[in-house]
Amino acid sequence: MRRRRRRVAIGALIVVLLAALVLLVPRVILSTAAVDAAPAGPGVVVGGVYERAPVAQELPVPQLAVVAAAALCDEPAVQAALAARDDEAVVEAAGGGESFRAAVIAGAAPCISLSDPARRWVVVDKLRPLSPLDYEPANLGSLSQVTSLNGGHLRQDADAALSALGAGAAAAGVGDVAVLSSYRSYRTQVSTYAQHVDDEGQAVADAGSARPGYSEHQTGLALDMVACGRGCGGLDDFGATAQGQWVAQHAWEYGFIVRYEDGYMGVTGYESEPWHLRFIGPALAKAYHDGGFHTLEDFFGLPPAPDYAG
Repeated sequence: MRRRRRRVAIGALIVVLLAALVLLVPRVILSTAAVDAAPAGPGVVVGGVYERAPVAQELPVPQLAVVAAAALCDEPAVQAALAARDDEAVVEAAGGGESFRAAVIAGAAPCISLSDPARRWVVVDKLRPLSPLDYEPANLGSLSQVTSLNGGHLRQDADAALSALGAGAAAAGVGDVAVLSSYRSYRTQVSTYAQHVDDEGQAVADAGSARPGYSEHQTGLALDMVACGRGCGGLDDFGATAQGQWVAQHAWEYGFIVRYEDGYMGVTGYESEPWHLRFIGPALAKAYHDGGFHTLEDFFGLPPAPDYAG
C-alpha cells in the first residue's frame, strides 16, 4: 500500500513538473526571441516584451545636414556660380543662406573658403588676416548714389546695395546718410593705424582700429556711415540718430550687417561701432538676421578673436 501511494505521489509530482515546464518553455522562447530581435540601444525585457528606452530621433538632424552638405560642392549650379564668381548665386544654389552656413560649419563644403578676400563671405578679424596682407579688390568703383565725404570707393556689388539702402532710408522718412570711410588700401591702413597708436596708445588703438592687413575696409565690402540733415554728423553720433536706428533694423534687407555690435567685444575684439556696415549679400544677411546672430564669428562657427595672436 505504501509503495502504491509513493508511486502515485511520484507520478503526481512528474505531472506537475511537466505542466510547469509546458508553461515555462513558451515564456523562455518568447523572452529569447525578444532579446534577439531587440534593436541596438538601451532597454529592458518586461513580461517577455522588449521595451526600448525612448529615443528622440533615429537619425540626428546634424547627421542629416552633413549628408546633404557633403554634396554641395558637387552641385553643377554651385560649381557654375563659383566659376562665374557670382557669390549670391553660389549661396542660392546651396539652398539659401542657412543651408550655406550649415554646410560651411559642417566642414563639408571644401569649395568655400572663409579666407578668400574676393568673396562676400570672407571673415577678417584679429585672428584671420587678409591673404595676402596687401590684398586689393579687383572690382572697386566710386560710390554712385550715396554721398561720400572723402571720395570713397566700394566693390561694385556693395555699392549697388548701398544705393538701395540709402534710397530705402530716404523713403522711410528717416533722413539722408553719407559715407565717411569705405575702402582703405593696405598702405592707407598703415598710416591710419599708426595715427591711432600715436594719439591713443596701442591698447586703445587696437580696440577701435585694425592693424594693416586685418581690416575689413581693405576688402571693399565695409564702410563707415554718418547721418545727414542740414549737415552731416560724426561717427559717434550715428547710433542714436533716426538713420542709425533704422539701419540697425533694416540693413540686413539690403545685404548688410552691423559688424561690431555693443556687448560683443569679447568675440570681435572691437568696441561697439553702429556706423560700421559690412556687406555679405542678401541671402547671407537674411540668414544672419533670422538666426539672431550678432557676429560673423558665431555665424560661421569660428573661434572668438578678442586679440591678435602675437
